[in-house]
Amino acid sequence: MIISASRRTDIPSHFSEWFFNRIKEKFVYIRNPFNTHQINIINLDPELIDCIVFWSKNPKPMIDKLDLLKDYKYYFQFTLTPYESDVEARLPPKTEIIETFKKLSDIIGPQKVIWRYDPILINDKYNIAYHIDKFERMAGVFKGYTEKVTFSFIDFYKKITENIKLLEITEISIKEKNIIAQKFSEIARNNNLSIDTCAEDIDLSKYGITHARCIDDRLISKITGYNLFVEKDKNQRPECGCVKSIDIGEYNSCSNGCVYCYANYSDNIVENNNKKHIPLSPLLIGDVCPDDVVKERKITSEKVFQNELFDN
Repeated sequence: MIISASRRTDIPSHFSEWFFNRIKEKFVYIRNPFNTHQINIINLDPELIDCIVFWSKNPKPMIDKLDLLKDYKYYFQFTLTPYESDVEARLPPKTEIIETFKKLSDIIGPQKVIWRYDPILINDKYNIAYHIDKFERMAGVFKGYTEKVTFSFIDFYKKITENIKLLEITEISIKEKNIIAQKFSEIARNNNLSIDTCAEDIDLSKYGITHARCIDDRLISKITGYNLFVEKDKNQRPECGCVKSIDIGEYNSCSNGCVYCYANYSDNIVENNNKKHIPLSPLLIGDVCPDDVVKERKITSEKVFQNELFDN
């Protein structure tokens, strides 16, 4: 099984102590986001976990503890964009995050640190010329520290409408998307980076841009040295190429303060939830309540062993 940590919140940045406690005890509880009284127990035995995919904008709190993951395979989806505090309110200075990116790459290798320029939003301040300039500068800085960059265009979810109102963000036309894609592709190629898009339905293959699998069985096979048989994740959007995984995060718990985030409803809810966080709890937020139903979810490794290739 592949663990996603996490699309729902930045575990490496804000909950690393909790995460390493879960690794130590080799299990985690997950609340069903659609039925909050239903809790699944997930076995984190290294023999069952094929890979952990971390999603983060600042994994610095984890870096000095990566030796605790010596029994696991993993890689990072590392989002680093050039926005200021009007868009990403509570991140450290970008110069500091860049150094974290480079240090992480030095420790685990560039193949395991994927740069995400995600999402692209357009307004008078963050216009097309701004993105092209910043992308080129950042690609030059990350040359040799990563092998791939993934980008996407902002999705106007209803839940973020109020958050982004003051930014006066405009819809990005097909023509504008093509202009950005062509320039990004040229810049990526000049810096030895492959490039793809995350959950975009637009065909940009003429620029050498493919559709991403952010939870990527192909990359995991390279990292682990064995093949996997994993189905496409049917719980994601149709445009998403990710394979199936179990997400151990919770919505409404990320404190990064990004106005485009689909995983938070409001800062007040996030603040209230984070007050309930207990680093020693098997749950990310709060603890088990008397009316909760706790069941173990059966999981298995997705490894394909050589003899299975010749069955039937």
